Amino acid sequence: MYPSLTPPRQVKIGDAAAFAGITPRAVRHYHEIGLLPEPERGGDGRRRYGYDDMIRLLWIRKMADAGISLDDMRAAFGEARDEAGDDALDQAPGIESVLSRLEETLAAQEAAIKRRRAAVHRLQAVGSPLGLLSELVTDRLSHLPPGALRPSDLDALLVTERIFGPLGAAIQAGTFIVLATHPDLRAEEDRLEAAEAALDDGVEPDDPRVEEVAVQRCAHLMALNQAIEAAGLDAAEEKIFEIYDADLKGEEGTESTEMSAAAAITKMPYDFSPARMRCVELAGRLFGEALANAHSADS
Repeated sequence: MYPSLTPPRQVKIGDAAAFAGITPRAVRHYHEIGLLPEPERGGDGRRRYGYDDMIRLLWIRKMADAGISLDDMRAAFGEARDEAGDDALDQAPGIESVLSRLEETLAAQEAAIKRRRAAVHRLQAVGSPLGLLSELVTDRLSHLPPGALRPSDLDALLVTERIFGPLGAAIQAGTFIVLATHPDLRAEEDRLEAAEAALDDGVEPDDPRVEEVAVQRCAHLMALNQAIEAAGLDAAEEKIFEIYDADLKGEEGTESTEMSAAAAITKMPYDFSPARMRCVELAGRLFGEALANAHSADS
């Protein structure tokens, strides 16, 4: 003869949680937020869960597995479900809007997973932190030999990508390609960085050295620009713009964590003295004027 198993009419919270595949703490939380009606307590003061309670717990578990939030579960069950019975989930008010929001959330999560997987693949292929930058930047620098880019170059690209986006960093990458392939320009870059660092808080902003270094920096920027044009790197930027526009269209509807360039600049600290800041600003103005004059001469 086979043994006869008689199911209990009610079970304690631990057994109810174990059957639903959750924890007693989760069950208590459902009571607190009104998602699961709190059953009556037995003579020993402990809650007792019956068939209807277990059905509700099982539906909650299934909805949680589908990614539906607890707030949306309450909307999905609603008062109509309590009246119509636990088999009427499809009749609950708001379920269509809940599922629509869930679909949008899942689509965003899938896009995020796709981006993360692509970043992992780039890291594996590149074998350096360069792979953590956007594909637009990584692709432009992938032909450089190992060690051609300095850690400070990657740091600069990281900051530029945060402030001006992948397109801005991809354009800046042209400068680092030139520096990696022109030892003379790299040496001048190192010299100028040391000269700019020497403009510390002990140097007044109107010190003649500030303007002197700014003029030298402007000349160096012009030399870099000429090297970029000679290598045809500027022509490649047209293709970069096209790729970036295509990427933006492919990511429509996804959540963005970008901020405006103006806002980002005010939040990125640089420990520059007033003299060095004046040097940077002056060099930028001189470079802009030099480019404008060069374009006027060409036309």
